[in-house]
Amino acid sequence: MTRLPDFLIEDAVRRALAEDLGLAGDVTSAACIPAETMSRARLTARRAGVIAGVDLALAAFRLIDKDIETKVENGDGARVDDGDVVMRVEGPARGILAAERVALNFLGRLSGVATQTALYVDAVRGTQAKIACTRKTTPGLRAFEKYAVRCGGGVNHRFGLFDAVMIKDNHIVAAGGIAEAMQAAKAAAGHMAAIEIEVETLEELEEALEHGARIILLDNMTLDDLRLAVSLNRGRAVLEASGGVTLDSVGAIAKTGVNVISSGAITHSAPCLDLGLDFL
Repeated sequence: MTRLPDFLIEDAVRRALAEDLGLAGDVTSAACIPAETMSRARLTARRAGVIAGVDLALAAFRLIDKDIETKVENGDGARVDDGDVVMRVEGPARGILAAERVALNFLGRLSGVATQTALYVDAVRGTQAKIACTRKTTPGLRAFEKYAVRCGGGVNHRFGLFDAVMIKDNHIVAAGGIAEAMQAAKAAAGHMAAIEIEVETLEELEEALEHGARIILLDNMTLDDLRLAVSLNRGRAVLEASGGVTLDSVGAIAKTGVNVISSGAITHSAPCLDLGLDFL
C-alpha cells in the first residue's frame, strides 16, 4: 500500500482534535490528573480484523504532545485477533487521554473498512475477480477509506468525478444513447483518460462493445446474464459487476468470470472494528 501523504493525515487529525477539545481542552483530565503524571497504555483489538489507519492514530498522539512515545506492534494491513496489541503508548497521562478518542475513531473506522473488504476478498479467492470500492464514502474521508480498502486487499475505483470518465445511465439518457455518449466521451477525453460505460442489458453490452468500450460496468445483472456477458465479451473489455453486491452473493458473482466486482458496502456499511486503549 502506498502510504498517505503527511499533509492529508495532519489536516484530518488536527480538525478532529479541534472538534473534540474545543475551547477548553480535556477538562476531566485537567481536573483529575496532575500535569506531571506519566502513564503507559496499550491499544488492543477487541475482535478479529484487519488494521488500517495507524498513521492517523500516531499523528493524534504526536500532535497532542511530542513527549508521548508510541510503538506499533501491528501496522496497516495486519490481521489481528481479539486481544492482539496494535500499539503501545507511553508518556504524559493527560496527553494520552486527550488523543485517545480521535486515535480510536480513525483507527476503528478505517480498520472496519479494511476488515469488511478482506471478507469480500476472501470470498472471491480462487477467481480472477478483484474487489473494488466506489464513491460511496464518508464525506471528507474518501482518501482514507480508499486507503483502508487497499489495506484489506481490495483495489480502488476512481477517486472522484475528476480522474476517469464513467458514463452512467443518466448520462446515456441525457446524451441520447450509448452510441452518442461513447462518441462524445472519446472526442472529449484525452488518450490517457479511462472511459467506462454502464449497461443494464446484454443488448446494451453488445452496443457498447460495438462502439469500442474497453471498461464496462454490468449493473444489477443476474448470474446467468453475467455469465452470458463474459461469453459475449470474449476478453475485449474489462467487465465490472456492480449493484446489490453482498457478502453472501459476491462469491457466486466472481465465479461468472467478471474481472472486477465493485461494492459500496465495503465502505458505507462497514462496522467499526472494536479497539480499546487501556492504561497499565
